[in-house]
Amino acid sequence: MQEGQEPEKMQIQMLGGFQITIGEITIKDTDNHSQQMWNLLEYLIVFRNQAISPRSLADSLWPGDKSNNPSNALKNLIYRIRTMFAGYGVPFARELIRYHQNTYSWNNSFACEIDIEQFANLCAQAADAGQPDETRIALYLRAFELYRGNFLPNSGYREWAVALVNDYRRLYFSSVYDACALLAANNRFDTIEAVCGKAIEFDPFEECAHQYFIEALVRQGKQSHALAHYNELTELFYRELGVSLSESVRSLYREIVKTVNSVQTDLSVIKEDLCEQQAAQGAFYCAYEIFKCMYRVEARTATRTGQSIFIALLTVTDQNNQVPELPLLGKVMDQLLESVRLSLRKGDVISRFSATQYVLMLPTLTYENGRIVLSRIEKRFKQDFRGKEIKLHTALQPLDPLK
Repeated sequence: MQEGQEPEKMQIQMLGGFQITIGEITIKDTDNHSQQMWNLLEYLIVFRNQAISPRSLADSLWPGDKSNNPSNALKNLIYRIRTMFAGYGVPFARELIRYHQNTYSWNNSFACEIDIEQFANLCAQAADAGQPDETRIALYLRAFELYRGNFLPNSGYREWAVALVNDYRRLYFSSVYDACALLAANNRFDTIEAVCGKAIEFDPFEECAHQYFIEALVRQGKQSHALAHYNELTELFYRELGVSLSESVRSLYREIVKTVNSVQTDLSVIKEDLCEQQAAQGAFYCAYEIFKCMYRVEARTATRTGQSIFIALLTVTDQNNQVPELPLLGKVMDQLLESVRLSLRKGDVISRFSATQYVLMLPTLTYENGRIVLSRIEKRFKQDFRGKEIKLHTALQPLDPLK
Protein backbone atom coordinates (compact mmCIF):
# COMPACT_ATOMS: atom_id res chain seq x y z
CA MET A 1 0.00 0.00 0.00
CA GLN A 2 1.40 3.38 -0.99
CA GLU A 3 2.36 5.78 1.78
CA GLY A 4 -0.46 8.17 2.63
CA GLN A 5 -3.07 6.08 0.82
CA GLU A 6 -6.19 5.50 2.90
CA PRO A 7 -7.34 1.86 2.62
CA GLU A 8 -10.99 1.30 1.79
CA LYS A 9 -13.22 0.15 4.62
CA MET A 10 -13.91 -3.58 4.57
CA GLN A 11 -17.47 -4.89 4.69
CA ILE A 12 -17.55 -8.35 6.26
CA GLN A 13 -20.65 -10.55 6.13
CA MET A 14 -21.02 -13.57 8.42
CA LEU A 15 -24.80 -13.96 8.61
CA GLY A 16 -26.14 -16.16 5.84
CA GLY A 17 -22.69 -16.64 4.33
CA PHE A 18 -19.13 -15.40 4.60
CA GLN A 19 -17.72 -12.75 2.35
CA ILE A 20 -15.35 -9.78 2.53
CA THR A 21 -15.84 -6.76 0.29
CA ILE A 22 -13.07 -4.19 -0.17
CA GLY A 23 -14.11 -1.57 -2.69
CA GLU A 24 -14.97 -3.51 -5.84
CA ILE A 25 -13.26 -6.69 -4.61
CA THR A 26 -15.45 -9.43 -3.10
CA ILE A 27 -14.00 -12.61 -1.60
CA LYS A 28 -16.46 -15.41 -0.71
CA ASP A 29 -16.14 -18.70 1.17
CA THR A 30 -17.67 -20.39 -1.87
CA ASP A 31 -14.48 -19.63 -3.78
CA ASN A 32 -12.27 -22.65 -4.37
CA HIS A 33 -9.94 -22.56 -1.39
CA SER A 34 -9.10 -24.85 1.53
CA GLN A 35 -11.79 -25.16 4.22
CA GLN A 36 -9.06 -24.99 6.86
CA MET A 37 -8.02 -21.65 5.45
CA TRP A 38 -11.57 -20.27 5.66
CA ASN A 39 -11.89 -21.70 9.16
CA LEU A 40 -8.78 -19.85 10.35
CA LEU A 41 -9.72 -16.59 8.61
CA GLU A 42 -13.26 -16.60 10.04
CA TYR A 43 -11.98 -17.38 13.53
CA LEU A 44 -9.45 -14.53 13.49
CA ILE A 45 -12.12 -12.04 12.38
CA VAL A 46 -14.73 -13.20 14.92
CA PHE A 47 -12.18 -12.90 17.75
CA ARG A 48 -10.44 -9.91 16.22
CA ASN A 49 -9.86 -8.19 19.55
CA GLN A 50 -7.75 -11.05 20.88
CA ALA A 51 -4.11 -12.00 20.38
CA ILE A 52 -4.05 -15.80 20.16
CA SER A 53 -1.12 -18.18 20.54
CA PRO A 54 -0.52 -20.85 17.88
CA ARG A 55 -1.34 -23.60 20.40
CA SER A 56 -4.66 -21.96 21.40
CA LEU A 57 -5.56 -21.41 17.75
CA ALA A 58 -4.88 -25.05 16.91
CA ASP A 59 -6.83 -26.31 19.94
CA SER A 60 -9.84 -24.15 19.01
CA LEU A 61 -9.82 -24.78 15.28
CA TRP A 62 -8.80 -28.42 15.18
CA PRO A 63 -9.80 -30.09 18.45
CA GLY A 64 -8.50 -33.62 18.71
CA ASP A 65 -5.46 -32.91 16.54
CA LYS A 66 -2.55 -33.80 18.86
CA SER A 67 0.19 -32.40 16.64
CA ASN A 68 3.19 -31.27 18.72
CA ASN A 69 4.04 -28.51 16.29
CA PRO A 70 0.96 -26.57 15.13
CA SER A 71 3.13 -23.57 14.33
CA ASN A 72 4.22 -24.76 10.87
CA ALA A 73 0.65 -25.65 9.83
CA LEU A 74 -0.57 -22.22 10.92
CA LYS A 75 2.27 -20.44 9.16
CA ASN A 76 1.37 -22.24 5.96
CA LEU A 77 -2.32 -21.30 6.25
CA ILE A 78 -1.48 -17.67 7.09
CA TYR A 79 0.76 -17.54 4.02
CA ARG A 80 -2.03 -18.95 1.86
CA ILE A 81 -4.55 -16.41 3.22
CA ARG A 82 -2.21 -13.53 2.48
CA THR A 83 -1.52 -14.95 -0.99
CA MET A 84 -5.27 -15.23 -1.64
CA PHE A 85 -5.88 -11.58 -0.74
CA ALA A 86 -2.92 -10.51 -2.85
CA GLY A 87 -4.27 -12.56 -5.73
CA TYR A 88 -7.51 -10.57 -5.56
CA GLY A 89 -5.51 -7.33 -5.76
CA VAL A 90 -5.82 -6.25 -2.12
CA PRO A 91 -2.86 -3.86 -1.64
CA PHE A 92 -2.49 -4.50 2.11
CA ALA A 93 -2.85 -8.29 1.89
CA ARG A 94 0.30 -9.06 3.90
CA GLU A 95 -0.72 -6.75 6.73
CA LEU A 96 -4.25 -8.10 7.40
CA ILE A 97 -3.07 -10.76 9.86
CA ARG A 98 -0.54 -9.69 12.50
CA TYR A 99 2.09 -11.84 14.13
CA HIS A 100 3.47 -10.29 17.30
CA GLN A 101 5.20 -11.85 20.33
CA ASN A 102 4.29 -15.37 19.19
CA THR A 103 0.57 -14.56 18.78
CA TYR A 104 -1.71 -14.08 15.80
CA SER A 105 -4.49 -11.51 15.49
CA TRP A 106 -6.60 -9.71 12.92
CA ASN A 107 -5.18 -6.25 12.16
CA ASN A 108 -7.78 -3.84 13.54
CA SER A 109 -5.93 -0.81 12.20
CA PHE A 110 -7.82 -1.46 8.94
CA ALA A 111 -11.36 -0.15 9.28
CA CYS A 112 -14.04 -2.75 8.85
CA GLU A 113 -17.77 -3.18 9.40
CA ILE A 114 -18.86 -6.66 10.43
CA ASP A 115 -22.53 -7.54 10.15
CA ILE A 116 -22.65 -9.61 13.37
CA GLU A 117 -21.39 -6.63 15.37
CA GLN A 118 -23.76 -4.20 13.67
CA PHE A 119 -26.66 -6.61 14.12
CA ALA A 120 -26.02 -7.14 17.84
CA ASN A 121 -25.57 -3.40 18.44
CA LEU A 122 -28.81 -2.49 16.65
CA CYS A 123 -30.76 -5.13 18.58
CA ALA A 124 -29.32 -3.86 21.86
CA GLN A 125 -30.29 -0.28 21.03
CA ALA A 126 -33.77 -1.31 19.94
CA ALA A 127 -34.34 -3.25 23.18
CA ASP A 128 -34.12 0.00 25.20
CA ALA A 129 -37.75 0.49 26.24
CA GLY A 130 -37.08 4.11 27.17
CA GLN A 131 -37.17 5.16 23.51
CA PRO A 132 -40.26 5.97 21.42
CA ASP A 133 -41.84 2.97 19.68
CA GLU A 134 -41.07 4.28 16.21
CA THR A 135 -37.38 4.69 17.05
CA ARG A 136 -37.19 1.14 18.38
CA ILE A 137 -39.07 -0.25 15.38
CA ALA A 138 -36.73 1.52 12.95
CA LEU A 139 -33.69 0.06 14.75
CA TYR A 140 -35.14 -3.44 14.70
CA LEU A 141 -35.93 -3.22 10.99
CA ARG A 142 -32.36 -2.11 10.24
CA ALA A 143 -31.09 -5.08 12.25
CA PHE A 144 -33.32 -7.52 10.38
CA GLU A 145 -31.94 -6.31 7.05
CA LEU A 146 -28.53 -7.51 8.22
CA TYR A 147 -29.74 -10.96 9.23
CA ARG A 148 -29.47 -12.95 6.01
CA GLY A 149 -29.46 -16.36 7.68
CA ASN A 150 -27.53 -18.40 10.24
CA PHE A 151 -24.06 -17.39 11.37
CA LEU A 152 -21.45 -18.85 8.99
CA PRO A 153 -23.70 -21.54 7.49
CA ASN A 154 -20.76 -23.32 5.83
CA SER A 155 -18.77 -23.45 9.08
CA GLY A 156 -21.51 -23.43 11.72
CA TYR A 157 -20.98 -27.12 12.47
CA ARG A 158 -17.44 -26.44 13.74
CA GLU A 159 -17.02 -26.73 17.48
CA TRP A 160 -15.98 -23.11 18.03
CA ALA A 161 -18.90 -21.77 15.95
CA VAL A 162 -21.86 -23.82 17.26
CA ALA A 163 -22.54 -21.62 20.30
CA LEU A 164 -22.39 -18.48 18.16
CA VAL A 165 -24.85 -19.92 15.64
CA ASN A 166 -27.33 -20.47 18.47
CA ASP A 167 -26.65 -17.09 20.09
CA TYR A 168 -27.31 -15.07 16.94
CA ARG A 169 -30.34 -17.15 16.05
CA ARG A 170 -31.85 -16.62 19.51
CA LEU A 171 -31.11 -12.90 19.33
CA TYR A 172 -32.76 -12.67 15.92
CA PHE A 173 -36.00 -14.42 16.86
CA SER A 174 -36.34 -12.74 20.26
CA SER A 175 -35.87 -9.38 18.51
CA VAL A 176 -38.44 -10.34 15.86
CA TYR A 177 -41.01 -11.07 18.56
CA ASP A 178 -40.22 -7.85 20.45
CA ALA A 179 -40.58 -5.91 17.21
CA CYS A 180 -43.86 -7.65 16.36
CA ALA A 181 -45.32 -6.68 19.73
CA LEU A 182 -44.39 -3.04 19.06
CA LEU A 183 -45.73 -3.19 15.50
CA ALA A 184 -49.03 -4.72 16.66
CA ALA A 185 -49.45 -2.00 19.26
CA ASN A 186 -49.08 0.52 16.44
CA ASN A 187 -51.37 -1.35 13.98
CA ARG A 188 -48.55 -1.99 11.51
CA PHE A 189 -49.70 -5.46 10.52
CA ASP A 190 -48.34 -5.22 6.99
CA THR A 191 -44.85 -4.84 8.46
CA ILE A 192 -45.42 -7.82 10.78
CA GLU A 193 -46.38 -9.87 7.72
CA ALA A 194 -43.13 -8.90 5.98
CA VAL A 195 -40.91 -9.44 9.03
CA CYS A 196 -42.39 -12.81 9.96
CA GLY A 197 -42.52 -13.96 6.34
CA LYS A 198 -38.76 -13.56 6.23
CA ALA A 199 -38.28 -15.17 9.66
CA ILE A 200 -40.30 -18.21 8.56
CA GLU A 201 -38.00 -18.65 5.56
CA PHE A 202 -35.03 -18.88 7.95
CA ASP A 203 -36.78 -21.40 10.23
CA PRO A 204 -40.13 -22.82 9.08
CA PHE A 205 -40.63 -24.56 12.45
CA GLU A 206 -40.75 -21.37 14.56
CA GLU A 207 -44.39 -21.55 15.66
CA CYS A 208 -44.44 -18.09 17.21
CA ALA A 209 -43.36 -16.51 13.91
CA HIS A 210 -46.20 -18.33 12.13
CA GLN A 211 -48.63 -17.16 14.81
CA TYR A 212 -47.71 -13.49 14.36
CA PHE A 213 -47.79 -13.98 10.57
CA ILE A 214 -51.30 -15.47 10.57
CA GLU A 215 -52.61 -12.88 13.03
CA ALA A 216 -51.22 -10.12 10.82
CA LEU A 217 -53.00 -11.57 7.79
CA VAL A 218 -56.29 -11.76 9.70
CA ARG A 219 -56.00 -8.18 10.93
CA GLN A 220 -55.47 -7.06 7.32
CA GLY A 221 -58.59 -8.90 6.16
CA LYS A 222 -56.64 -11.62 4.33
CA GLN A 223 -58.65 -14.50 5.75
CA SER A 224 -58.25 -16.84 2.77
CA HIS A 225 -54.47 -16.33 2.78
CA ALA A 226 -54.40 -16.91 6.55
CA LEU A 227 -56.41 -20.13 6.27
CA ALA A 228 -54.22 -21.44 3.45
CA HIS A 229 -51.10 -20.73 5.50
CA TYR A 230 -52.60 -22.42 8.56
CA ASN A 231 -53.39 -25.56 6.55
CA GLU A 232 -49.90 -25.65 5.04
CA LEU A 233 -48.39 -25.22 8.51
CA THR A 234 -50.45 -28.08 9.93
CA GLU A 235 -49.27 -30.37 7.13
CA LEU A 236 -45.65 -29.27 7.56
CA PHE A 237 -45.57 -30.11 11.27
CA TYR A 238 -47.23 -33.49 10.77
CA ARG A 239 -45.05 -34.38 7.79
CA GLU A 240 -41.66 -33.24 9.09
CA LEU A 241 -41.98 -33.47 12.88
CA GLY A 242 -44.84 -35.91 13.40
CA VAL A 243 -46.55 -33.53 15.85
CA SER A 244 -49.56 -31.24 15.86
CA LEU A 245 -49.44 -27.49 16.39
CA SER A 246 -49.67 -25.95 19.84
CA GLU A 247 -53.09 -24.96 21.15
CA SER A 248 -52.28 -21.25 20.80
CA VAL A 249 -51.68 -21.69 17.06
CA ARG A 250 -54.66 -24.02 16.57
CA SER A 251 -56.90 -21.42 18.21
CA LEU A 252 -56.05 -19.10 15.33
CA TYR A 253 -58.37 -21.12 13.11
CA ARG A 254 -61.33 -19.87 15.09
CA GLU A 255 -60.01 -16.32 14.77
CA ILE A 256 -59.72 -16.72 11.02
CA VAL A 257 -63.30 -17.85 10.48
CA LYS A 258 -64.93 -15.37 12.85
CA THR A 259 -63.03 -12.25 11.80
CA VAL A 260 -64.66 -10.27 8.99
CA ASN A 261 -63.50 -6.76 8.25
CA SER A 262 -66.14 -5.75 5.73
CA VAL A 263 -69.68 -6.58 4.65
CA GLN A 264 -69.80 -8.24 1.22
CA THR A 265 -73.17 -7.86 -0.51
CA ASP A 266 -72.22 -9.08 -3.99
CA LEU A 267 -73.29 -12.73 -4.03
CA SER A 268 -71.22 -13.48 -7.16
CA VAL A 269 -68.08 -12.39 -5.33
CA ILE A 270 -68.96 -14.65 -2.40
CA LYS A 271 -69.60 -17.61 -4.73
CA GLU A 272 -66.28 -17.04 -6.47
CA ASP A 273 -64.51 -17.02 -3.09
CA LEU A 274 -66.26 -20.25 -2.06
CA CYS A 275 -65.35 -22.17 -5.20
CA GLU A 276 -62.32 -24.45 -5.25
CA GLN A 277 -59.52 -22.97 -7.31
CA GLN A 278 -58.81 -26.24 -9.14
CA ALA A 279 -61.07 -28.90 -10.57
CA ALA A 280 -62.24 -31.17 -7.78
CA GLN A 281 -60.74 -34.65 -7.90
CA GLY A 282 -61.39 -37.37 -5.38
CA ALA A 283 -62.28 -36.76 -1.73
CA PHE A 284 -62.27 -33.31 -0.14
CA TYR A 285 -59.23 -32.86 2.12
CA CYS A 286 -59.41 -30.26 4.89
CA ALA A 287 -57.92 -29.25 8.24
CA TYR A 288 -59.27 -31.09 11.26
CA GLU A 289 -60.96 -27.96 12.64
CA ILE A 290 -62.99 -27.76 9.43
CA PHE A 291 -63.67 -31.51 9.54
CA LYS A 292 -65.17 -31.14 13.04
CA CYS A 293 -67.53 -28.41 11.81
CA MET A 294 -68.61 -30.54 8.84
CA TYR A 295 -69.15 -33.54 11.14
CA ARG A 296 -71.43 -31.50 13.39
CA VAL A 297 -73.46 -30.30 10.43
CA GLU A 298 -73.84 -33.88 9.16
CA ALA A 299 -74.84 -35.05 12.67
CA ARG A 300 -77.62 -32.46 12.74
CA THR A 301 -78.76 -33.47 9.26
CA ALA A 302 -78.74 -37.18 10.13
CA THR A 303 -81.03 -36.51 13.09
CA ARG A 304 -83.63 -35.00 10.76
CA THR A 305 -83.29 -37.25 7.70
CA GLY A 306 -82.03 -40.53 9.12
CA GLN A 307 -79.27 -40.49 6.51
CA SER A 308 -76.55 -43.10 7.00
CA ILE A 309 -73.04 -41.68 7.49
CA PHE A 310 -69.92 -43.52 8.61
CA ILE A 311 -66.65 -42.35 10.15
CA ALA A 312 -63.47 -44.26 9.33
CA LEU A 313 -60.04 -44.07 10.92
CA LEU A 314 -56.85 -45.03 9.08
CA THR A 315 -53.71 -45.60 11.15
CA VAL A 316 -50.20 -46.49 9.99
CA THR A 317 -47.63 -48.30 12.14
CA ASP A 318 -44.47 -50.29 11.68
CA GLN A 319 -44.51 -54.06 11.94
CA ASN A 320 -44.25 -53.79 15.74
CA ASN A 321 -47.33 -51.55 15.87
CA GLN A 322 -45.16 -48.57 16.80
CA VAL A 323 -44.92 -45.12 15.21
CA PRO A 324 -42.63 -45.31 12.14
CA GLU A 325 -39.42 -43.30 12.01
CA LEU A 326 -40.10 -39.67 11.03
CA PRO A 327 -38.40 -39.62 7.60
CA LEU A 328 -40.39 -42.72 6.58
CA LEU A 329 -43.59 -41.52 8.26
CA GLY A 330 -43.74 -38.39 6.10
CA LYS A 331 -43.49 -40.39 2.87
CA VAL A 332 -46.03 -42.95 4.08
CA MET A 333 -48.64 -40.36 5.09
CA ASP A 334 -48.25 -38.45 1.83
CA GLN A 335 -48.76 -41.63 -0.16
CA LEU A 336 -51.70 -42.75 1.99
CA LEU A 337 -53.43 -39.40 1.45
CA GLU A 338 -53.03 -39.76 -2.30
CA SER A 339 -54.31 -43.34 -2.22
CA VAL A 340 -57.35 -42.34 -0.14
CA ARG A 341 -58.26 -39.37 -2.32
CA LEU A 342 -58.18 -41.49 -5.46
CA SER A 343 -60.24 -44.25 -3.81
CA LEU A 344 -63.09 -42.01 -2.61
CA ARG A 345 -65.83 -39.91 -4.16
CA LYS A 346 -65.92 -36.13 -4.37
CA GLY A 347 -68.54 -36.01 -1.62
CA ASP A 348 -66.33 -37.83 0.89
CA VAL A 349 -64.22 -35.85 3.37
CA ILE A 350 -60.76 -36.63 4.76
CA SER A 351 -58.61 -34.91 7.39
CA ARG A 352 -55.37 -35.49 9.26
CA PHE A 353 -56.25 -36.51 12.81
CA SER A 354 -52.76 -37.15 14.18
CA ALA A 355 -49.21 -37.75 13.02
CA THR A 356 -50.11 -41.32 11.99
CA GLN A 357 -53.86 -41.10 11.30
CA TYR A 358 -56.44 -39.84 8.83
CA VAL A 359 -60.16 -39.64 9.61
CA LEU A 360 -62.79 -40.05 6.86
CA MET A 361 -66.46 -39.10 6.63
CA LEU A 362 -68.38 -41.35 4.23
CA PRO A 363 -72.04 -40.38 3.59
CA THR A 364 -74.80 -42.57 2.17
CA LEU A 365 -73.15 -45.90 2.86
CA THR A 366 -74.07 -49.11 4.63
CA TYR A 367 -71.54 -50.70 6.98
CA GLU A 368 -70.84 -53.40 4.40
CA ASN A 369 -70.21 -50.81 1.69
CA GLY A 370 -67.99 -48.88 4.07
CA ARG A 371 -65.83 -51.98 4.62
CA ILE A 372 -65.61 -52.42 0.84
CA VAL A 373 -64.37 -48.82 0.53
CA LEU A 374 -61.72 -49.39 3.20
CA SER A 375 -60.61 -52.60 1.47
CA ARG A 376 -60.27 -50.65 -1.76
CA ILE A 377 -58.10 -48.07 0.03
CA GLU A 378 -55.91 -50.79 1.56
CA LYS A 379 -55.44 -52.46 -1.81
CA ARG A 380 -54.49 -49.23 -3.57
CA PHE A 381 -52.13 -48.22 -0.77
CA LYS A 382 -50.33 -51.57 -0.91
CA GLN A 383 -49.93 -51.15 -4.65
CA ASP A 384 -48.68 -47.56 -4.37
CA PHE A 385 -46.47 -48.04 -1.30
CA ARG A 386 -44.62 -51.32 -1.50
CA GLY A 387 -42.66 -51.02 1.74
CA LYS A 388 -43.21 -54.15 3.83
CA GLU A 389 -42.21 -52.33 7.02
CA ILE A 390 -45.56 -50.46 7.19
CA LYS A 391 -48.97 -51.74 8.32
CA LEU A 392 -52.28 -49.98 7.67
CA HIS A 393 -55.04 -50.37 10.29
CA THR A 394 -58.66 -49.40 9.60
CA ALA A 395 -61.72 -48.85 11.78
CA LEU A 396 -65.32 -47.96 10.82
CA GLN A 397 -68.24 -46.70 12.90
CA PRO A 398 -71.54 -44.97 12.12
CA LEU A 399 -71.90 -41.27 12.84
CA ASP A 400 -73.79 -40.61 16.05
CA PRO A 401 -76.88 -38.47 15.28
CA LEU A 402 -77.37 -35.37 17.42
CA LYS A 403 -79.63 -36.14 20.36
